[in-house]
Amino acid sequence: MKEHPRSDSTVFVIDDDAAVRTVLKELFESVGLKVQLFSSGNAFLEAPVMDTPCCLVLDVRLPGMSGLKLQDELTKAEVHVPIIFLSAHGDIHMAVGAMKAGAVDFLTKPFRNQDVLDAVYAALELDGTRRKKELSSSTIRERFESLSPRERDVVTRVAAGVLNKQIAAELGLSEVTVKVHRAKAMRKMHAKSLAELVRMTDNAQHE
Repeated sequence: MKEHPRSDSTVFVIDDDAAVRTVLKELFESVGLKVQLFSSGNAFLEAPVMDTPCCLVLDVRLPGMSGLKLQDELTKAEVHVPIIFLSAHGDIHMAVGAMKAGAVDFLTKPFRNQDVLDAVYAALELDGTRRKKELSSSTIRERFESLSPRERDVVTRVAAGVLNKQIAAELGLSEVTVKVHRAKAMRKMHAKSLAELVRMTDNAQHE
């Protein structure tokens, strides 16, 4: 069973047809989702960026910048928002291109309300998962950066598989001191085991 989207989840709707925007707004609000409406891709790009779980329901054909072009611009800008395309004029080639570029779904107009809701729920779930992963990575990086230079020297060698005796020799320390630094690093990193400390250190270094 899928987790229900958070109450602050927002669906951005970009469609130049006012009637379609109204229908989608009523549909999403009926299930408790927040909605923001735009009539063009440029209007969306000029709007303030919201740091909240979200997705984009995007028409392919728009005045000025097309939906596919907007998708490309967001990718270049590293704006990670899941996209669901709607189109009355879509073809297989267009749909395949959009999906290869990362779209969650490509639906044709007239659409079934449930199909749109299913796609939006899947997109919001993807965005929520991505946000949790980024938050976790950020937390680990902050903890790693809180280590003293000496603690970092020790844990990076531990993560590389170097034995305490060898670490002591390389850093000009006693084995006991190496163990003390390692224990302090484990506390600061909130690592429950040596294996977890190694995994966290690897993640922090690869960020």
